[in-house]
Amino acid sequence: MRRLLLFSASAIVFFLLFNTAGKAQSAEEKAWMDYMSPGQIHQMIAKSDGEWDFDMTMWMAADQPPTKSTGTTVNKMILGGRYQESIHKGTMMGMPFEGHGVLAYDNGKKIFVNSWIDNMGTGIMTTEGTWDDATKSITFTGKAYDPMTGKDMPVREIFKLLDDDHHQMEMYMTHDGKEFKAMEIKFNRKK
Repeated sequence: MRRLLLFSASAIVFFLLFNTAGKAQSAEEKAWMDYMSPGQIHQMIAKSDGEWDFDMTMWMAADQPPTKSTGTTVNKMILGGRYQESIHKGTMMGMPFEGHGVLAYDNGKKIFVNSWIDNMGTGIMTTEGTWDDATKSITFTGKAYDPMTGKDMPVREIFKLLDDDHHQMEMYMTHDGKEFKAMEIKFNRKK
């Protein structure tokens, strides 16, 4: 019922916004249109649409040897170019792995937002980040549930756009107050 009410309210707002043909646009309408319209940053995100191979290195703890695996990623813009959906498939710790991410750039808050789910858990991890033009990277921060402690732990991810065909993600986790590199993924666009 709540979703139906939310959908109905959204439909009314959109009707009012788009039913202004021939009228001057109010400040409220302009603000809404600016918020909902994909821009240059969304176009930048869309450049990584397509199929990718990845090599993943993962550390369970700072003093543990890493495990390595490979897989594939498919990125595609959805909802009119407003978000990028990513589907990752491979193996992790000898088991089949599948993860889904949704990347957004929030025009209002001027930040990137990423959500992540996979078959290695039952929660949703969300992170927020900002773009650094000098390093061509987004640094995301957030929290992830740690099933071994039963608590959330700080997470930091650095997503680097090395060039149009090569990207890299580094993930850092904090355990016992110390940050360590937990994962590195190197993405190569399929030719």
